[in-house]
Amino acid sequence: MNKEEIIAKINVFLVDEFEVDNDDIEPDANLKDTLGLDSLDYVDLVVSIESNFGVKLVEADFVGIATFQNFYDLIEAKLKAKAV
Repeated sequence: MNKEEIIAKINVFLVDEFEVDNDDIEPDANLKDTLGLDSLDYVDLVVSIESNFGVKLVEADFVGIATFQNFYDLIEAKLKAKAV
C-alpha cells in the first residue's frame, strides 16, 4: 500500500466515523481540532486504525501528532514496521 492509498483510506473512515467534511481534511490542518476529538474519540480512532490497517497504536504514538500529515506519517511508519 503506497502513501496515497494510506491517506485515501484514512480519510474515508475519518469522514464516516467523525462526520467531518472531506474538504476540512488538509495535511497541515490540526487533527484534534478538525475532528473535534476528545479522549473517547481517540479510542475510536485507535480501534478504527487497528481494524482498517491491522496495526496497534498506543498513547505514546500520539505524542507529537498535531496535523493530519503527522498522523499519515505515523500510520505509514507503523505499516512499514509491521511489514519487516
